[in-house]
Amino acid sequence: MPESKSPHILSTSSNLLGFCLIVMTSLKIADRTEASILDELTGVASVLLMASCILSFQSMRTAHVARSERLERSADVVFLGGLSLVFLAILLIAFHFMA
Repeated sequence: MPESKSPHILSTSSNLLGFCLIVMTSLKIADRTEASILDELTGVASVLLMASCILSFQSMRTAHVARSERLERSADVVFLGGLSLVFLAILLIAFHFMA
């Protein structure tokens, strides 16, 4: 059986979740939420990354091997979606605010 990816998914997704929350807080403080798609993008990314955290944690806690593997695969897919949205948010930050 290959080594579990769940601990890596959990730690990375929780770190990226913190990044998203910092971006959303910064937008609120700067009062830029009404004209920006960035807050919606980071909000959805936050939800996906939180779901990834929960799925990977459940995968580590489940004793049944098949269920654990299924949860880990789900966490991996959801994490990739959240990571893609974080990538788009970074692109928006880099090109919108640096212009």
